[in-house]
Amino acid sequence: MTVSVSQQAYADLVKEAQHQGEVLYQQTGAEKTYRLPKYFGRGVDCITELRHGLTIHIREAQLRQPLRLERQHEATFPLTAKFYLSSCSRVKTPGAVEINDDYEESHGYNYLYCLPNVLEYEEWRAEEPIQLVMLYADIDYFRLFSPNDESLPATLAQMIETGTPTQFYQSLGQNTIAMQQILQQILHCPYQGIPRQMYLEAKALELLTLQFTQWTQNPEPSLKTKLRKDDIERLYAAKDILINRINNPPSLLELSRQIGLNERKLKQGFRQIFGTTVFGYLQDYRLQQAQDLLKKRDISIARVATTVGYTNPEAFSVAFRRKFAISPKAYQMQRNHR
Repeated sequence: MTVSVSQQAYADLVKEAQHQGEVLYQQTGAEKTYRLPKYFGRGVDCITELRHGLTIHIREAQLRQPLRLERQHEATFPLTAKFYLSSCSRVKTPGAVEINDDYEESHGYNYLYCLPNVLEYEEWRAEEPIQLVMLYADIDYFRLFSPNDESLPATLAQMIETGTPTQFYQSLGQNTIAMQQILQQILHCPYQGIPRQMYLEAKALELLTLQFTQWTQNPEPSLKTKLRKDDIERLYAAKDILINRINNPPSLLELSRQIGLNERKLKQGFRQIFGTTVFGYLQDYRLQQAQDLLKKRDISIARVATTVGYTNPEAFSVAFRRKFAISPKAYQMQRNHR
């Protein structure tokens, strides 16, 4: 059963957990650590405040049961970059005008957005490792650079020029190999104190640079096309069918017939809601499952490949390396030597 929690209800649960002896908050210098109350599962949010309103937020968690968080965003909202390393979340923004009101953020993908004055519901799955890195930057931070720079996407350039947060949401596609490397460097930063802050600030700027470049070179439409509620539910049903038939997925024609949408709407809607193609989502899901399986010492690469639907272990290894910039064997050894 999904647990629905508002901002105030979550704050009350945190106070209750602290009253019962749970240590949920620590601060060391510029770094703040917030632990998830045991009621929800286990997890930690590590937030490092850098210069000029730039912040890095690392989240690692695993929930005991599905969780639905309600948040009302204020008028002052930072530019937010989000990179998923594992898991995914469904986001609903009822009443939003400039963006779609129901979409999914997926593992292995990155997003850039600003959502002032938006009521947001974020839904997370249970018993699934959650790992993501978020960057927050005040709009004024970018005004420190040269004004009227035509190298930035028009939406972003306009917001920086006016200095006013405006609603936009951009799915920028898969995390590139360069992004994956920087994300790992952030997660395993070897420094402390001021050198740590300098290092993390440099890495945050590298990630934002790669995102801006990705957006400029591969422009995709923002999620503005409104889908009917019935269409969205059918698309989620299609996703569930793919997951349940991971070893024997249906064809596009078969899938479209099963959910009652034509192929064109299935393909367009899938990209809009999940940020990728139908079979791109299936491959990402397979590789995510493979990543979890490889954390076990006593499982072979061939067995992992078969379990997630690959008949050819070599093809699996190529896909895994392309996705995570590391071979399955090297990843397994790395995880089991920690």
